[in-house]
Amino acid sequence: MNKKIDFFTNLKSDFPAGLVVFLVALPLCLGIALASGAPPLSGIISGVIGGIVVGSLSQSPISVSGPAAGLTSIVLVAITSLGSFELFLLSVFLAGVLQLVLGFVKAGSVSKLFPSNVIEGMLAGIGIIIIITQLVHAVGFDNNYGGREQLFRLDGSNPFSDIPDIVRQFEPVAIIITIISLVILIAWDKIPTLKRLRIIPGALAAVVAGILINQLLKATGNPLALEKEHLVDLPVVNSVSGLQNIIILPDFSAFGNLKVWITACTIAMVASIETLLCIEASDRMDLLQRYTDTNVELKAQGIGNILSALLGGLPMTSVVVRSSANANAGAKTKMAAIIHGILLLICVLAIPVLLNKIPLATLAAVLILVGYKLASPLKVMYFWTQGKYQFIPFIITLIVVVAYGLLWGVGVGILLNFFFILYGKNKRVPKFPAEKYPGTGAMHIDLANEDSAFNITTIKAILDSIPGNTKAVIDASGTSYITTDVLNFIRNFKDGDAKKVNIEVVLIGFEDANKTENNSGSYIFRGYNGKNGDNKQP
Repeated sequence: MNKKIDFFTNLKSDFPAGLVVFLVALPLCLGIALASGAPPLSGIISGVIGGIVVGSLSQSPISVSGPAAGLTSIVLVAITSLGSFELFLLSVFLAGVLQLVLGFVKAGSVSKLFPSNVIEGMLAGIGIIIIITQLVHAVGFDNNYGGREQLFRLDGSNPFSDIPDIVRQFEPVAIIITIISLVILIAWDKIPTLKRLRIIPGALAAVVAGILINQLLKATGNPLALEKEHLVDLPVVNSVSGLQNIIILPDFSAFGNLKVWITACTIAMVASIETLLCIEASDRMDLLQRYTDTNVELKAQGIGNILSALLGGLPMTSVVVRSSANANAGAKTKMAAIIHGILLLICVLAIPVLLNKIPLATLAAVLILVGYKLASPLKVMYFWTQGKYQFIPFIITLIVVVAYGLLWGVGVGILLNFFFILYGKNKRVPKFPAEKYPGTGAMHIDLANEDSAFNITTIKAILDSIPGNTKAVIDASGTSYITTDVLNFIRNFKDGDAKKVNIEVVLIGFEDANKTENNSGSYIFRGYNGKNGDNKQP
């Protein structure tokens, strides 16, 4: 369980992280709204609610919520088929209610079925997508490309189709700003002489540099200066009454419309799955090794989507891009997510004119670096060294996510893992070598690092293969978590079937002092691999 934390004691690290996430989230909120066929402000509203409300209610110290690229095509089709944005907002409201129900029935425990190689493949795939989709902004070919998740899109086009136009229409200043921004971002972490300046986020330094370069060119009358289409385009609100005039409300008169309910169920299902995937990924990115109650997260997302709909915002999920930027920026608690939401709110009300001077090329540089860290070649090499039964699901998940989208990639990856487990081919997850202790005559069975319901078939086959009148040592000291279903299965074997055939079962690493049970139905083991015994569960 997560202990209560005084968020304000970590402001030294959380505020800079929140600022970085704000800089990343701002263009994404606008781009996703535009790509979804929705008003630009709807994306900002979703980002504000995702930061302040969901950030406050969630137990995740790292994840950040807001409008998601994975929902873009669903939102676009829904608005078109329903015929009005007001009806779509009603669907978002109902989707939030359905997510609340899912949280209360503890549907969040399904996240433990996602194997680690699939989650890492998803992250790497998203990293590549980020790089591909931001290259056009990096060279100044700003053709409203943002927010499209898949490589091969519904209209039959793909990013490579744009190359001839990019060659003809690239902006030299955009390329220069991108290169300078990347140099600043990399140097900020690498050069010791800049250590004194690291209280300022590297992303902020890059943004300031980008604004200064372009404004200097404009001031000198240089025709190469970037114009409005290459800059952030945030709606300007001059008064509270003006804000009220552009907020759209749901049409509750269509409560009995079947299409509205179908859309609501679709949004609730996809948004919940993407959130659970992101929470699993965020927990892996947390250097303090904290674990999130996914059922609480579903409730938080449900409340967030209800409020977002009531204020005219897009549906939201926990988002990998913002969450990874948050982790990389050094966030310690969920206060960073809340700060990012507050900054979005302040800026949309107070300084939209200044924000509209930010070159998209600078923001593209920030995102390209985030994408590289997600799809690091070192990660690919790691899974290569783990054997083909770990590498194949990882690389296939990565490729399918890039080519056809997140849900397709994760689905294919899970099916591959299930296939390997079903036929006993997976040598790493789970890892159950039946070896004898030297000189003892005991069967030694090592549990995998992660054990979910997918592993029960293989565990059963291994346990059934143990001959009677012998001793079996089941070792969980190398396990980071094991679901309740698997734990109960092992204990039932020890107390039931094993005794019938005179098998003495010895359990190692299952001691209550070394594990905690979280609300999502899994046991979290501290000090796995015999090396991390001093890791604390915050």
